[in-house]
Amino acid sequence: MSQITKAPDAELVVDAETVRALLRAQHPDLSDLPIQEAAAGWDNFIFRLGGAMSVRLPRRLASVAMLEHEQRWLRTIAPQLPIAVPAPLRIGKPGDRYPWPWSVVPWLSGETADLAPLSADQAKPLARFLRALHVAAPADAPKNPARGVPLQQRAAAVEERMQRLARKTSLVGSTVSKVWESALQAPPAELATWFHGDLHPQNVLVEDSKLSGVIDWADIAAGDSATDLASIWMLLPTVAARESAIGEYGDVPSAVWSRALGWALNLGTLLLETGLVDNPRHAKIGELTLQRIAEGPH
Repeated sequence: MSQITKAPDAELVVDAETVRALLRAQHPDLSDLPIQEAAAGWDNFIFRLGGAMSVRLPRRLASVAMLEHEQRWLRTIAPQLPIAVPAPLRIGKPGDRYPWPWSVVPWLSGETADLAPLSADQAKPLARFLRALHVAAPADAPKNPARGVPLQQRAAAVEERMQRLARKTSLVGSTVSKVWESALQAPPAELATWFHGDLHPQNVLVEDSKLSGVIDWADIAAGDSATDLASIWMLLPTVAARESAIGEYGDVPSAVWSRALGWALNLGTLLLETGLVDNPRHAKIGELTLQRIAEGPH
């Protein structure tokens, strides 16, 4: 498998005037609000719309289906969650200047957790959010080919990354390797639940050190909840906080936590390796995640 080196290039150009033209044609009551480019991630352009909304537009064809999953399912799931999520307010269709669907969603306040880390006392709120999300998904829920799947399907890619990183850093030591071996040996998930799928610190919002929102639901799908439980090691600063979250989440088999560590290792190595190329914030998230995996609990 080839090494991923950087975020995919956008397949088209979108600017504030494109967004205004789409709004004018489809949601004219919003078209006079101020529009400001806010972010361009792996999958979507984000433009702030006025003070309370944002516009979310796929930046490549591969991301269109994920946005459609958000549009269909996030409004259904949002009412059961104890913190804010950007459930779509309006749905946009392809237009003259843009070929794909798009959404108007709430603008959620707060800084991302990599810049404004959660305090240790947020262990229980995080666990309660995860437990509320991880309920059985309907039969027609989407599947994700890379997240929520048996870890054995990710093994080759993860182990290649671990080998490359072991040559570059001291973060992939014997403890981390043993954690990965245990994760691969753990029995697979028995129930397909809803999961976020990309619950790293740049998709978690924080205000006054408290959990305030979860954004970027492009990977929403049904599968192994352990994919999201990896966030306990990615977000919480101390062993005691992580233990508190595990206790608050509730009674699940120990295999779930073994797989969660495996998913934390998968995401941590991915963010570290790609981040070392061109994204220092990703690299720092990956570094902290691998350090916390080594610290425990495990």
